[in-house]
Amino acid sequence: MPYDKALDAEIFKEVKELDGTRISVGVYSYNNGEKKLQVGRENVDQGGEWRFSKLGRMTKTEAQAVIPIMTKAVESM
Repeated sequence: MPYDKALDAEIFKEVKELDGTRISVGVYSYNNGEKKLQVGRENVDQGGEWRFSKLGRMTKTEAQAVIPIMTKAVESM
C-alpha cells in the first residue's frame, strides 16, 4: 500500500528557528495508528530557500531549544 498524505494526521507541530536552520518537532498518526514523534531539520540554501536536511547531530544550543518542545510533543501522545 503506497503512502497517502490524506491519512497522515498531524497531532502536534512546533518549529524552532535558529541561525540558518530550523528544527521541527511533530507528532503524527498514520491511518489512525499509533502516534509517533518526528524531528526534522531544514537549512537555508544560497538562494534563501528552506531545504530539507538530515537532522543528524545537534549542537548544545539546538538541543536545549528542542528538548522542551519534544517534552510538549510527548505529552500530546
